Amino acid sequence: MENDNHLWGIDLGGTKIEGAVINGTDAGKVLFRYRLPTGAEKGYHHVINQIANVVRTMEEHLGYRPGVIGIGTPGTLDPQTRTLKNSNSTVLNGKPLKDDLQDALRMEVRMANDANCFALAETLMGVVKEKFPAARVVFGVIMGTGVGGGIVVDGKVINGLQGIAGEWGHNYLDESGGACYCGKSGCVEKILSGPALEKFYCSLSGTQKSLSDICRLAREENDRHARATLERLTRFFGLALSVVINILDPDVVVIGGGVSNVDELFTGGVESLRKYVFNNRLETPVVKPVLGDSAGVFGAALLSK
Repeated sequence: MENDNHLWGIDLGGTKIEGAVINGTDAGKVLFRYRLPTGAEKGYHHVINQIANVVRTMEEHLGYRPGVIGIGTPGTLDPQTRTLKNSNSTVLNGKPLKDDLQDALRMEVRMANDANCFALAETLMGVVKEKFPAARVVFGVIMGTGVGGGIVVDGKVINGLQGIAGEWGHNYLDESGGACYCGKSGCVEKILSGPALEKFYCSLSGTQKSLSDICRLAREENDRHARATLERLTRFFGLALSVVINILDPDVVVIGGGVSNVDELFTGGVESLRKYVFNNRLETPVVKPVLGDSAGVFGAALLSK
């Protein structure tokens, strides 16, 4: 028998599909969790089947089938065409993912991209709830292999007319970023993502290093190329985020993803933001998340409320 206090969610990633059921009245209490490989290289219908297998296992464990499930995706559902777009898992692009999943799962599907799920989870269950409970407008940022963003207002995800609300990663930032997969050049993602930073360091030093090694070299060995890479990160971070602050003026900005582990973002990056924002001071808190890898699947589950 269905339990109205349980929230079901699926985090559809490039390499894994994670399902979780959480307690809706005691958010953060995980009742069941299960993962399978995405297997995108085997095609679109294989991904659909893998999601169905995760849900089936969750049903068997909980003993019932829910009426609604939330799904976080590595892309955006186009409101007009009802197909997925802007996904780095390209096998999903142009496909009616939501409709196909509703047919396969025989239940209502509520869908949002991974950055929106991250922002929702950190707002309702994470750092915003803990430290800024009065916040109404939250901008959640993912800076990792790509750069994305999500907007939450009064506890609800804002998708926008075209489904692209919060997508600051493909705003123009600087031509030095070069060509982007989206067809434009100089996007935020081509400068602030982990791979972009590693590429920049390699262009200076002739040596390929991971971002964590670059940070270590800058801090411990005073490597001038590593220092230049982090200075580039903090300067352009402030410039790029100032555009969002000027338009949205959120109560809190939460920075997640692998690049958020670079502590200089929260010192030099915030100083840069203070320089570029259209105000005589910067009051916007820029904070780290607290939910870690769980944010995606928790946010997906919260879509089912």
